[in-house]
Amino acid sequence: MAEMQYVVFRLSKEKYCIDISFVAGITEFKEITAVPEAPYFIDGIINLRGDIIPIVNLKKRFNIEQTEKTADTRIIVVKVAGKDVGFIVDEASQVIRISTEDIEEAPEIIKGKDREYISGVAKIAGEIAIVLDLERVLNEEEKNVVLAIE
Repeated sequence: MAEMQYVVFRLSKEKYCIDISFVAGITEFKEITAVPEAPYFIDGIINLRGDIIPIVNLKKRFNIEQTEKTADTRIIVVKVAGKDVGFIVDEASQVIRISTEDIEEAPEIIKGKDREYISGVAKIAGEIAIVLDLERVLNEEEKNVVLAIE
């Protein structure tokens, strides 16, 4: 029985998780500088340890109702095509080990053809979390736009 480590995070009331091997870091929410004519789901850019990082608002990307940022709001930094990209989440609560037996393929109604970024559903302590591949959240055209932001 193999186990992998996942970062568990929340968007509104729902739990999600991502394979920790894709995570470059997690940071507290920082003031974001808006970028003119950016796609609707890009909140802007931040300076993180001297690097300019584009910030994707996952709630906008997933059409989830927007809420105010809180002390728990975090930015999860993930490598996308070799470049750091930040994803805003309501809370990044923990890193846990999940057995591969506790991750099932996502039902077709959740996955669908436009949601290849959903790689499964994990059972965590009696609850479920949607397993995401944040590198696949953006389609190729969107990736090119995000990666061009400097």
